[in-house]
Amino acid sequence: MKAGNQTYGSEADFPAAVPVFPLSGALLLPGGNLPLNIFEPRYLAMTDHALAHDRLIGLIQPDPSGAETSQGPKLCQVGCLGRLTGFQETGDGRYRINLTGVCRFRPTSEEPLCKGFRSTRFSVEPADLKCCDAEDPANRLADRKGLLATFRRFLAANQMETDWDAVERTDDETLVTALCMMSPYGPAEKQALLEARDLNARAETLVAITEIALAKSGDASSLQ
Repeated sequence: MKAGNQTYGSEADFPAAVPVFPLSGALLLPGGNLPLNIFEPRYLAMTDHALAHDRLIGLIQPDPSGAETSQGPKLCQVGCLGRLTGFQETGDGRYRINLTGVCRFRPTSEEPLCKGFRSTRFSVEPADLKCCDAEDPANRLADRKGLLATFRRFLAANQMETDWDAVERTDDETLVTALCMMSPYGPAEKQALLEARDLNARAETLVAITEIALAKSGDASSLQ
């Protein structure tokens, strides 16, 4: 997996621990890009630390149970490592950054707090580190047509439009990643999308979540 100027091919390419950014409702997937506005002092310090070291930040949601640990909210079991590929000072004390998703990770043991931010030792998902060949059958959607049909129904129900020519030109991996990250769903749904085992499972999960949302909205015609 390549992110910015760095290629990650094995667990040996990662540091022993990374700073973590617990953020409810946020979704970063391998290969995706997530812009963030950083303003809390501890997360400004976290960003400074990442820039000075490996440029990696672990984006992860707090556990939905609301349980607490000695360092803060209990974390979900899976997050996504992101490489800092964009950085801008705003002039009023904030940072605007961009994280490019590298791979999913599982926290194993937390380190002591450093300047208020948390960091953890971790293991990575090896499958996420493989170079994505759009022509490889393993990286092809089994039902791209069905995914796009559901996307069309969602746009119609919400009176939205898109550039369909651009959509049709987009490869399967990029398409699924973009649709998942842009989806307007809650923390539980975002976590399910992150934890989906592969490309097709993630697409199937997104379709199922979207169809449930359409049904709840009363848009029966869009499901026919």
